[in-house]
Amino acid sequence: MELDFEKLDGLVPAVIQDEASGRVLMVGFMNDESFRQTVETGYAVFYSRSRKKLWLKGESSGHRLVVKEIATDCDRDSVVVKVQAQGPGVCHNGYESCFYRKLDNGAWTVTDPQTFDPAKVYGA
Repeated sequence: MELDFEKLDGLVPAVIQDEASGRVLMVGFMNDESFRQTVETGYAVFYSRSRKKLWLKGESSGHRLVVKEIATDCDRDSVVVKVQAQGPGVCHNGYESCFYRKLDNGAWTVTDPQTFDPAKVYGA
């Protein structure tokens, strides 16, 4: 399970992909401890760079990510985690994926419908 956490100051990027559709749902960061907890629990755990602590995805929303497969690249400094999402969306803005905008003629355009109301899930 050795990953290279040194290149990015103790972190590796974690691309989160829906197991069934192949869609990228989000990108987070993992440190050694969050990676080990992910492997041990079967739920995606990340390291929050802004809060400087571990966080279980879905701890407040209930929209957890069940890990189905983990792969690493040739340098072992990033991972792809294939998941089954529990809940209508991964994005805290209310979308299935955090990648709900596309560049169209030089402007970012929302291309996906919201799948849940974030105010109802997270509060005002």
